[in-house]
Amino acid sequence: MKPTVQQFFDVGAEPLSLRSVGGDVELGRTIPEFSINRPGLALTGFFRYFAHRRIQVLGLAEMTYLKSLHASDCRDRLRRFFDRAMPCVVISRNLRPLPEMTELAQASRTPLFRSSLVTGDFLQRASVLMADLSAPTLKIQGTMVDMMGIGVLIEGSPGIGKSETALSLIARGFSLVSDDVTEIRRTGSGILVATAPESTRYHMDIRGLGIVHVPSLYGVASVRRSKRLDMIIQLQACDLPTATTTAPEPGHRELLGVSVPCYSAPVAPGRDATHIVVTAALNFRLRELGHDAAKELDQKLMRLLVQDRMRGQTGD
Repeated sequence: MKPTVQQFFDVGAEPLSLRSVGGDVELGRTIPEFSINRPGLALTGFFRYFAHRRIQVLGLAEMTYLKSLHASDCRDRLRRFFDRAMPCVVISRNLRPLPEMTELAQASRTPLFRSSLVTGDFLQRASVLMADLSAPTLKIQGTMVDMMGIGVLIEGSPGIGKSETALSLIARGFSLVSDDVTEIRRTGSGILVATAPESTRYHMDIRGLGIVHVPSLYGVASVRRSKRLDMIIQLQACDLPTATTTAPEPGHRELLGVSVPCYSAPVAPGRDATHIVVTAALNFRLRELGHDAAKELDQKLMRLLVQDRMRGQTGD
């Protein structure tokens, strides 16, 4: 799926220091090609190999060249430039657009942005951002939260309490990424990043309450736009009298070609699912740091058994 100019602006507004200088424009335009183009030759009137399907960047060289032209020539070059169906135009170094630019961009409904970054930095960062936006994506049923820097996707059958568990986590100071449906994309470096669909971002559907807007209730720190996916916790209904106390080894789920640790958390009436999820996340972090409680206990028991056996052989 091709990203839109709106997605490019939403994601890049902060890292690319972008702000719009256009008026009534088409932010829904798709970006067919993911490379970034500097249209130097096009501004001289040579359009044969003009990469008009890419984001166009005007730096100091291009702007200086346009200002050196006679007013009529400058307007003619810009008119021919904006007649092409470009996704958008970005002016770097926080340079002011020429009056003809804003007028022609408005007439062609082409999004026009300014960036405070120098051209080289903008090209580098925008290329990385476009690579992420064009990465493979999928939608998955589940609620995503950020817990102390750990990205946790909570899955489970309908009605088992995913949203209620996430709401309790938010009340404890953690952050919501998405509720019910989560979008996953794989970056160029092979990392899975989770976010919410635009239509439901920052909202939750709580049984018995309906739709709630999370930042209005808990503040802006209670939500995150996106988060790396570190682990999956599956809430599974269980019968407490027959449930085993021995936890199985965590499995793995493959999403977009990336293996993600997957844990099972049995839940039942009277059992604190929120506390279980928090403990599972903390235990995951300990495993990442090289501490495995189950293996350490097993090694300790083996040492005690060996010591007892040795004492028996020596008659102590």
